[in-house]
Amino acid sequence: MILTIPCLLGLEALVSDELKRLGMSGVRAENGRVHCDGTLADIPRLNIGLRCGARVLMELASFPAPNFEALFQGVLSVPWEDYIPKDGEFPVKGYSLNSTLHSVPACQSIVKKAAARRLGEVYGCETLPETGFRYQIQFAIIKDQAAVYLDTSGEGLYKRGYRAQNMGAPLRETLAAALVTLSRYRGKDPFCDPFCGSGTIPIEAALIAKNRAPGLDRSFAAQRWKILDSRLWLDAAEEAMDKEFHGAYDIWGGDIDPAAVELARHNAELAGVEDCIRFEVADAGTFQRNSVYGQLVTNPPYGERLLEKREAEDLYRRFGSALRTLPPRWRVVVLSSHTEFERCFGQQATKKRKLYNGMLKCDAFFYGKQQ
Repeated sequence: MILTIPCLLGLEALVSDELKRLGMSGVRAENGRVHCDGTLADIPRLNIGLRCGARVLMELASFPAPNFEALFQGVLSVPWEDYIPKDGEFPVKGYSLNSTLHSVPACQSIVKKAAARRLGEVYGCETLPETGFRYQIQFAIIKDQAAVYLDTSGEGLYKRGYRAQNMGAPLRETLAAALVTLSRYRGKDPFCDPFCGSGTIPIEAALIAKNRAPGLDRSFAAQRWKILDSRLWLDAAEEAMDKEFHGAYDIWGGDIDPAAVELARHNAELAGVEDCIRFEVADAGTFQRNSVYGQLVTNPPYGERLLEKREAEDLYRRFGSALRTLPPRWRVVVLSSHTEFERCFGQQATKKRKLYNGMLKCDAFFYGKQQ
């Protein structure tokens, strides 16, 4: 079967690399999603193991859909009864890009009607109860080509289960993991985040250092599906735990807000990495480190949401001055949507990479010698 992994724009290459490391074949990337070939056993492995992907979709059909009749017949031909039981709940959502069928609500209605007709005919009932487990149908129509999926994840994979609440504007765990991955941190160097907020970046760094699968402590929609034997989920979890590392790590998170630091400690406990991270109340504008080398990854306030723009710019100036005291072998990654970040920071980035924090366009600014 084909498995599709949607992701934040800019993370396609990282997700492709993850899939290859997990042993997947036929990996191919498009804007905002990555495909691979797989089996039912790979659904638990990917849900449990992916750090940067948004969810795991199982493709059921792909066909031309230049009009509503073609969309209806294409969906009707899918053997939904092989996946969805008589009482299964099957809501529909999706999107359309550069296609004749541009009305998403209309397409949702057609997909729902076609799936309901097929299931109703097979199960012999005019109205399906939809009182059982959820089988989320998704569709994508791109340039008049439709693809229909079942969402095996349920809640997005960024919801690891360790963050009960956020401090201000949230950074998705998948993007935090991507920033840590882009910094090339693997657990050996000192690692710091001076704007740690609720601790997402240091926690993701700890999970990467320990090689701990991010999905081990949460549940997924497909765990309740009859087509997936529970043994597959147990095997995937055991495989992931067998790959964990156990060592000593130097990971630090600081924030000027004591409440944020306390919440970060709590979240680290929920993630099972409290022994790997030190959280402290600290001012990023006076950040210093004596280590000869290390990595700093952070997501400072942008201005348009958490601070007034002028206050944010002043903070960037102070932060930039502090970082210029670091030894030259430190590598720094800063995520910001502020268009004048480099000017305020006082230094041009060694390189930049466009990323999206949800729908917010950002840049990752890299400083120091990048390997």
